[in-house]
Amino acid sequence: ISLSLFCFSTQCVGEENWVDSRTVYIGHKEPPPGTEAFIQQRFPDNRIVSSKYTFWNFIPKNMFEQFRRVANFYFLIIFLVQLIIDTPTSPITSGLPLFFVITVTAIKQGYEDWLRHKADNAVNQCPVHVVQHGKVVRKQSRKLKVGDVVLVKEDETFPCDLILLSSSRDDGTCYVTTASLDGESSHKTYYAVQDTKAYSTEKEVDSIHATIECEQPQPDLYKFVGRINIYMENEPVARPLGSENLLLRGATLKNTEYIYAVAIYTGMETKMALNYQSKCQKRSAVEKSMNAYLVVYLCILISKALINTALKYVWQADPNRDEPWFNQRTEAERQRHLIRAFTDFLAFMVLFNYIIPVSMYVTVEMQKFLGSYFIMWDDDMFDEELGERAMVNTSDLNEELGQVEYVFTDKTGTLTENNMEFIECCVDGHVYVPHAICNGQVIPGAASMDMIDTSPGPEAREHEELFFRALCLCHTVQVKEEETVDGIKHGIHQGKSTSLYISSSPDEVALVEGMKRLGFTYLRLKDSLMEILNREDEIERFELLEVLTFDSVRRRMSVIVRASTGEFYLFCKGADSSIFPRVISGKVDQVRARVEHNAVEGLRTLCVAYKRLSPEQYQEVCHLLSGAKLALQDRDKRLAEAYDLIEKDLILLGATAVEDRLQEKAADTIESLHKAGMKVWVLTGDKMETAAATCYASKLFRRNTQILELTTKRTEEQSLHDVLFDLSRTVLRQHGGMSRDTFSGLSGDYCDYGLIIDGATLSAVMRPDQEDSNSGNYKEIFLEICRNCSAVLCCRMAPLQKAQIVKLIKTSKEHPITLAIGDGANDVSMILEAHVGIGIMGKEGRQAARNSDYAIPKFKHLKKMLLVHGHYYYIRISELVQYFFYKNVCFIFPQFLYQFFCGFSQQPLYDTAYLTLYNISFTSLPILLYSLIEQHINMDILKKDPSLYKDIAKNSLLRWPTFIYWTVLGVYDAIVMFFGAYFLFDNTTFTSNGQMFGNWTFGTLVFTVLVFTVTFKLALDTHYWTWINHFVIWGSLIFFVVFSLLWGGIIWPFLNYQRMYYVFMQMLSSGPAWLSIILLITASLVPDVVKKVIWRALWPTTTETIQVDTLKVFSGANTQNSLTESFHFSLESSHMGAVENRCSHST
Repeated sequence: ISLSLFCFSTQCVGEENWVDSRTVYIGHKEPPPGTEAFIQQRFPDNRIVSSKYTFWNFIPKNMFEQFRRVANFYFLIIFLVQLIIDTPTSPITSGLPLFFVITVTAIKQGYEDWLRHKADNAVNQCPVHVVQHGKVVRKQSRKLKVGDVVLVKEDETFPCDLILLSSSRDDGTCYVTTASLDGESSHKTYYAVQDTKAYSTEKEVDSIHATIECEQPQPDLYKFVGRINIYMENEPVARPLGSENLLLRGATLKNTEYIYAVAIYTGMETKMALNYQSKCQKRSAVEKSMNAYLVVYLCILISKALINTALKYVWQADPNRDEPWFNQRTEAERQRHLIRAFTDFLAFMVLFNYIIPVSMYVTVEMQKFLGSYFIMWDDDMFDEELGERAMVNTSDLNEELGQVEYVFTDKTGTLTENNMEFIECCVDGHVYVPHAICNGQVIPGAASMDMIDTSPGPEAREHEELFFRALCLCHTVQVKEEETVDGIKHGIHQGKSTSLYISSSPDEVALVEGMKRLGFTYLRLKDSLMEILNREDEIERFELLEVLTFDSVRRRMSVIVRASTGEFYLFCKGADSSIFPRVISGKVDQVRARVEHNAVEGLRTLCVAYKRLSPEQYQEVCHLLSGAKLALQDRDKRLAEAYDLIEKDLILLGATAVEDRLQEKAADTIESLHKAGMKVWVLTGDKMETAAATCYASKLFRRNTQILELTTKRTEEQSLHDVLFDLSRTVLRQHGGMSRDTFSGLSGDYCDYGLIIDGATLSAVMRPDQEDSNSGNYKEIFLEICRNCSAVLCCRMAPLQKAQIVKLIKTSKEHPITLAIGDGANDVSMILEAHVGIGIMGKEGRQAARNSDYAIPKFKHLKKMLLVHGHYYYIRISELVQYFFYKNVCFIFPQFLYQFFCGFSQQPLYDTAYLTLYNISFTSLPILLYSLIEQHINMDILKKDPSLYKDIAKNSLLRWPTFIYWTVLGVYDAIVMFFGAYFLFDNTTFTSNGQMFGNWTFGTLVFTVLVFTVTFKLALDTHYWTWINHFVIWGSLIFFVVFSLLWGGIIWPFLNYQRMYYVFMQMLSSGPAWLSIILLITASLVPDVVKKVIWRALWPTTTETIQVDTLKVFSGANTQNSLTESFHFSLESSHMGAVENRCSHST
């Protein structure tokens, strides 16, 4: 199954290969003898698998993935070395932290996969109804097979991809919502096979004898080619099958009591499954930096071990310096051979092993896990309407939220609420504005209409009524008589019979509702008759003869109707760009002016036109359409040609304006993301005009944005090659000398570019014709155009194409960090593909939220998620990583220097307890707490000034110069600690009773200075002090002192040595030791403080400038508060004096 998923996921729209077709036998019945050969093909069952592990492969697979990490694999090797050979330190010092890290990570990943298993089982065990032997049988969804005839009832979800055979409606249609597939929550109409639509009972459906030939599974949601052979008296009758007959898994049946359909694609071969990306583990930029630093430190470690091994043998080459005579070693033992040298090398590796911070990975895991709760606890990201908080599904990517460069967002349900509102209509220049109507809900008090212009004359009056009739007839709206929600009946208006308009396009519903407010009510379509209630409350009937459906290339739709008078009318509505060129009369200039005005306001506009047809013209039209519809080859092309001939010589009536409500603060969020230096792309399955209007409303495109189109319409007029090079020349002429970063900071009034591309053209760009010699660099040209555009809109996108776009940007030469955000199952692929995936808990199911790394209730919460939480997480973890490497260099470099003074004998400088507890206890809690609660700038400032996000962009705090600075600082501190203590000891320091200091006292002195220095360094870096910081930082130092007193103050019976007995107390009893500790800590910290002061004075970052300004404001506020308090105190004193005086007078 996973192999087939992989094979198909590498293809996308326009990349399908007809390797062979599949034959499906309806009800598993063999074809009649002599018609065709019966070849039983094997197909997968209907099981869906989104989990990563099974019960049997979890341990080996998870261990393999974890030990692919350089650090984990390294510590495993060190642990094994400590077990095998005699080393200066115990195996527990490496084994225990490693076991802890591996176990915690395995439990976390196992739990996440268990949740995926649980979700899969819920889907796979869902009951479905199958027709067998004339009866309806109930079985689990996973047991469904290709060829089974399925009964689906209203509001049920389709269990697999089905061909519609019949429905409860007489005309064989059914209505479906595909919200979880393409994000559109509106109703779409699908059609049953013409010859089977009359079969309405189980027995009748079971009697169907037919086979279906269709293409092999491919991921394009909008494409399907096949044919059905129905055997009537053993003679096959062939009928074409298209996407209008195919019901997709995940879609929901609406406004239809039941349907019968046959399964053709099941399980992982359904279009929905083919559009899913396999879930792979994501790694953040910080983790990649950590691994790179780790490799550097590994090289330093190996170099140290090699140098010490070589110097040991150089030292021992002098007989006077070889091992002393009392070791009683034989001559054979004194021989230097390769195995002994290698053993010495490994022993040095173990001794210096602590330069690689094993506990850093434990601390990072804990920081990510505990830090994720701050997102979930954030009350600003709680939505009262949904009653939902932000969720964290993957805590591994917290810091990546602070590194985002590209944001890819869905439109419907993500940027918009998917609620349409009719705003106005314009008829021959007269503007009509009814009161607000939104999806059937009329605001109380809206009883009359407001006509802005003076009433038109008699001729114009006729045009006005014709316009209203056109909008009541030219649509695909269905009327549902009543809808019950939670036991309450909802309707279009109170007091009259309730009804609800449903359509594949929400703005069609808004237009029909708008006409209702203006006096013309669409009632129903029954037996091909469309009924309208006019202003005089008379019912008008029109016979619906033909529907010329909407498509994204024509950008218009038409209906042909016959009035009760016998006249034939063609009513056409569509985008102004597709209607105006076809108009021969009407008040074009006035209407165009109004359309342009509304477009600037971000409203969705449509123009309406008509023409009368004579009976002869109508017969001609019928002949043209029937010839095109019956074609099996190039059906779409022939229909387009027929529509083009029919829809011409029109008379313009007017235009409409509809608003798609944006989500609250969506425009403000996009504007903030732009100011933060992020590029925002909108990827949607919606129409180009609709999406473009939303982009204007959400401030993705501005009024001065010059729109560049890379669409099917344009590539039909000239070749893709020419279009790409034209666009490239256009953008490079203006921005040729500018970098991407310069451009992102340009002011809003600068003439910038916005690109619009559709799915079909994207397919051509991604996989151009191999015969074209210039095709190799199409992707590079496309990327160059995109880089120079301030915003990009991709419309008519299949789900897998969304993922391809994200991958294209992700793998471009700059390797930017990408974020994808969406709310439907159609967004899952891009959410999984992006570095960070965010799901919105919208109206379209929870597939996106379940498959994402983070889930938020509304799009507006993305602002705080990135600008505040992302910023903090990145600042915190970058300090954590650099600090860990710094404190381990401080820790182990003195050990390296010590070898030069102990004959390279692998003698440890520090006691075993200090070696083990340095990273686990003495220095771990302060940095963990810092990485959880540090706030270098107040969060309100981060929200108000998005440009601060640029200060941390492109992993700026973990670049090589910063890393080298921290390492050099660590080496400097180590040299100061070691040689400072060494020179103080050079004069043979004595205690008060005349005792000399030994090597363990020397090591303890160095270690004491080390612990205090690295802790004070962190305290100097802390900006946000709370009582917890004070408790942990000073508490850690107190714990170290108390532990050292206990460790050296008691003879521990379980130890086989007592070398630390009384060492710490002896050291503290010496005055010079106290002086040296204070001097060495100061000498270690001063250079870093001086460097910070100079850098802030000469080259301050925006963040540092704001920190200084905030401090000034804060100190000024404190002064003001103290003045105010003294003023209030004097007032109170005078007031009390007055009261006392009044009391004495009354007495």
